[in-house]
Amino acid sequence: MKKFRFKLEKYLEVTRRKKEDAELKFAEATRLLDEAREYLQQLLQEMAKGQRDYAELTGEGKRITVGTLTTYNSFFNWKRQQIEQQQQVILQRQSERQQCLKALLKLMSRLKSIEQLKEKRLQEYKDELLFEESKMLDEIGLQLYMRNNRQEAHA
Repeated sequence: MKKFRFKLEKYLEVTRRKKEDAELKFAEATRLLDEAREYLQQLLQEMAKGQRDYAELTGEGKRITVGTLTTYNSFFNWKRQQIEQQQQVILQRQSERQQCLKALLKLMSRLKSIEQLKEKRLQEYKDELLFEESKMLDEIGLQLYMRNNRQEAHA
């Protein structure tokens, strides 16, 4: 009997490669999201430090110049803008990561289906092989039986 051959083997290989690519894209999207979150934390820390510095500068009984007040006001506005922009970047990165995850899960499901089909076809092949082998052994047994019967009849 001929060797087992899965007709969708190339499709299975291509799907495996696509799954690996999707895993890499998902990992990259996760890395970018983590970096964006880290940068947001850095911005928030800078804002908190600026607020502490401002609080120290404007403590009880201390005088502050209009120029210093304007500088701090500009700094806080600039930090707020940076924080808002970074929050938008994080939302975008989360969306991209979610899309990558969706694509990965779809490919994993497709791959699992193909692999299950391959296992089913392999089992069918083994069952057929076993059946053919059993049939051949039955025929050999029948031939031996007939040969022994003929020899006994001649003796």
